[in-house]
Amino acid sequence: MTQKDTYRHKGLRRKLIALLRKKGIKDERILHVMEALPRHFFLEKAFEEWAYEDKPFPIGKEQTISQPYTVAYQTSLLSLQKRDKVLEIGTGSGYQAAILALLGARVYTIERQEFLHLKAKKTLKALKINNLRLYLRDGFKGLPEFTPFDKILVTAGATEIPETLKSQLAIGGLMVIPVGNRKMQQMIRVTRKSEQRYEIEKFDNFRFVPFLPGLNREKDT
Repeated sequence: MTQKDTYRHKGLRRKLIALLRKKGIKDERILHVMEALPRHFFLEKAFEEWAYEDKPFPIGKEQTISQPYTVAYQTSLLSLQKRDKVLEIGTGSGYQAAILALLGARVYTIERQEFLHLKAKKTLKALKINNLRLYLRDGFKGLPEFTPFDKILVTAGATEIPETLKSQLAIGGLMVIPVGNRKMQQMIRVTRKSEQRYEIEKFDNFRFVPFLPGLNREKDT
């Protein structure tokens, strides 16, 4: 890890956390972890100056690191408990997976872009965040060999809730997923009440990159 976490970076994070509180994020555990984790480590050096603005930034392969408010919002909807077994769809930079892991979850994260998967693996290894596993897989298929999951978090905009992912939830488990069209999605929380019954809750609107099937290996590009 060549980047440094300076006093200036830490000061900028404190300002960001104050902004997130003003925007309505109330879970102090999440805010504490976000204040401790250097977001600029997950971005290209060119974006370091702006890393602590509440904005998304490109990370390659037409993907983005979500704005901090979105990360905090989605994480708060998960009602995360220590030792929860969490499936994340869309590793991206690895920032959201790191937040979940630092909150005490056992994280299984899937990325379809090999370039991002390898980059996130390197970043997370350098940060010595150990309670997570990274997979280069098709997110629509989930990880059936590790089911059931207590929580599932989807970090890309879906046109509908994938039945395969719903089926991988434990009874009583939660899935948070943005659902809509390419321009706008509504944050949805799915609670699995029984083998066949699911409860759907609807929250605020956001804009995510699209949830796409398949793999994109470097040799294919």
